[in-house]
Amino acid sequence: MRRDFENREQLIDYVRTEFPEAAAVSDFVSDIRGGLAAAEQQFDAVDPVAYGRTRNSLDGAVTGLSPYLRHGVLGLAETISRVKQQVDSPQSAYKLLQELAWRDYWRRVLDEIGDDVWEDQEPYKTGFDADYYQDSLPDDFVNAETGNDFVDGVVRELHETGYLHNQLRMKIAAYLVHWRRVRWQAGAAWMLSHLLDGDLASNNLSWQWVASTFAAKPYIFNQENLQHVTCGRFTGADADGASPFADSYDELNARLFPGATPQ
Repeated sequence: MRRDFENREQLIDYVRTEFPEAAAVSDFVSDIRGGLAAAEQQFDAVDPVAYGRTRNSLDGAVTGLSPYLRHGVLGLAETISRVKQQVDSPQSAYKLLQELAWRDYWRRVLDEIGDDVWEDQEPYKTGFDADYYQDSLPDDFVNAETGNDFVDGVVRELHETGYLHNQLRMKIAAYLVHWRRVRWQAGAAWMLSHLLDGDLASNNLSWQWVASTFAAKPYIFNQENLQHVTCGRFTGADADGASPFADSYDELNARLFPGATPQ
């Protein structure tokens, strides 16, 4: 593999030529830069305290470190140690350290179960058997043609940038599994094929957590929560103004999981 290029455009052309299968999946080029210098610059901008307060908002102080952790540019243990050195006490960086600990946990689970990370770890707690869910993605979903501003916007964003905020990953997963009745494996494979920070352990086990095959109950959201965490960027409404997410959590649980055993 070549390592020296005169400019970024030459590098992009080389990668397209060497990996035509990947270029066929998506021809968009992300703005995220690789390499140690870019990783160090990203780490220097991390604010662990602000992360703890605002990480769930699309406008929040997320770290942007995941591509560098995924590809080994930054080590997980090294990153945890450096985060602790940034703050007066580990407690003030608790949420960021907790998220890094989750990443470590997912990796350890993957080491334990191997290829079974693609299998349901537990039965669904939705009131439906696994056979109830369809195996493939709906065409209107993968083509960003559902008419829902949130769904289509998130699909396009993933295809064009290779990155999604964690709240968008969770919510689009919930939409596919619980609103469209698609097996989590189809969604996980689709997302993994587009993410620049696509980590098999974090990706698949997070999809299983949303689906409830690695959790005590399914994860869902409603329109109010969607608008809050996306800072009004998405309404969650379809083209006709109605929203499949408009109800209360009690109403959504009753509608989406009519045969589920209350937790």
